[in-house]
Amino acid sequence: MAGKAFQMTKSERAFDIFLYVFLTLVMIVTLYPFLNVLAISLNESTDTVRGGIYIWPRAFTLENYERIFSYTGLIQGFKISLLRTISGTLLGLISASMLAFTLSRPEFRARKFVSVFLALTMYFSGGMVPMYILMRDMNLIGTFWIYILPGAVSAFNVFIIRSFMDGLPFALQESAKLDGANDFKIFYKIILPLCKPVLATIALFLAVGQWNEWFTTYLYNGNKAHLTTLQYELMKVLATTNQGSGMVNANDMAQQMAQISPESIKMAITIVVTVPILVVYPFLQKYFVGGMTLGAVKA
Repeated sequence: MAGKAFQMTKSERAFDIFLYVFLTLVMIVTLYPFLNVLAISLNESTDTVRGGIYIWPRAFTLENYERIFSYTGLIQGFKISLLRTISGTLLGLISASMLAFTLSRPEFRARKFVSVFLALTMYFSGGMVPMYILMRDMNLIGTFWIYILPGAVSAFNVFIIRSFMDGLPFALQESAKLDGANDFKIFYKIILPLCKPVLATIALFLAVGQWNEWFTTYLYNGNKAHLTTLQYELMKVLATTNQGSGMVNANDMAQQMAQISPESIKMAITIVVTVPILVVYPFLQKYFVGGMTLGAVKA
């Protein structure tokens, strides 16, 4: 009798089959672009121009990656990009969370003025020329701090963290204050541990933005070899490849394409800049899942 009670009906079994098929299709659609890029990056140049490569390379080779990593500035660029990502993420988290905590306090009288001031920065900007003049006057051009300080505070991140903090029970802060805790201790011991999910999300936004950004290097530190970034160096590799492929005549076209293909280089560069960020996701995933259970208050 117990076995019959747990038997699935035909409609339930059909729904499960439909669900498995649907999720499998979603997984295929999600993974296909990445697998296609990986396959083209691992394919020979002469074979790539023929097209028709999907999720598996027809002529496997590592020449595209060898071409990329043969550039001397790549190692230095990787070091600066890694240091920039770590420093920028940490500083961005600290500044955004502290400002969000201040704005979430009801006794802070200037909270409305500061909130409006931050919101205006999301819609209005002085432009590139005033920004360049400001960075020059602050003596940040030609330094590592040009990557960190201008983006230390993001209004969008502040508002996201503040919204999460507003959803936390204020009784936790009141009880801690009655026990003698000051504002810093409340922020460090109570608020930050409860804000791990939103902090992990903002950290991912900041890390991806810092890792993929190259225009700052181009604009301010393009002539500083010791301050170059990985993305800027890869951009130069891609530009050099495109120029090389466009300057050959008809007689040299076959030899040029046999050596290198801009399409293959593009895909190899995409893999190089994507894999480090993909490695970070598993470490942050647990905080996303944990955020579903935070904030629950027992009756």
